[in-house]
Amino acid sequence: MTSGLPWKNVNDVVLSVLVPAYDEAPTIETALDRLAAVPLRLEVIVVNDGSRDATGAVLDSLKAKGKVHTVVHHPVNRGKGAAIRSAIAAATGDVMVVQDADLEYDPAELPKLILPILDGRADAVFGSRFMGGAPHRVLYFWHRLGNGLLTLLSNMLTDLNLTDMETCYKMVRTDVMRRLTLTTNRFGFEPELTARLAQARARVYEVAISYSGRTYAEGKKIGWKDGAAAVWHILRFNLFRP
Repeated sequence: MTSGLPWKNVNDVVLSVLVPAYDEAPTIETALDRLAAVPLRLEVIVVNDGSRDATGAVLDSLKAKGKVHTVVHHPVNRGKGAAIRSAIAAATGDVMVVQDADLEYDPAELPKLILPILDGRADAVFGSRFMGGAPHRVLYFWHRLGNGLLTLLSNMLTDLNLTDMETCYKMVRTDVMRRLTLTTNRFGFEPELTARLAQARARVYEVAISYSGRTYAEGKKIGWKDGAAAVWHILRFNLFRP
């Protein structure tokens, strides 16, 4: 899709990390500390999506300490997709990646995700929890089955051979991301971004990542209703183009 890279090495690249946060006060500081340890030039943008707990206050404090570059506050909860769009609008880096505010995805793996973009092979890189070769926490059978079915349906319509369409770790060149039309507000962001990348004929790679999933008692928010909605999102974003 693109050619001619402005970067000679990883130190030339600024990675904008887009962090949607909703009621993540117990984990947000730890997540941001893990980001701070990543050996990349990062621009961290956190969107407090109408949190009812102390997330907003924690983020303002962390920004004052220099741990966050930009904090955006949504007065009411608008959903993950809306939060990510707000973060995209505020980003100034060369490459973007979504980072959940919980501790399920390890920021230490961001340097290996950026390599296919840095060397000019890819416009977007998905971190796959299911490729094998990396540890992952053993949790819900039905979630894993649902993820597989959603990925299969998405692949049938995009003609991509992804193993993990629903992954949070989607890293995209900024110039490519800004050309995509993104509209969904909630968890439909994952199938929407995948569909738009396929329609734009972006070069997509996958890289195996580890995964430390949360239980519902630990704060996991996505449920069966979001899975059912994802089927509709996959159909509408692939069959009806902007």
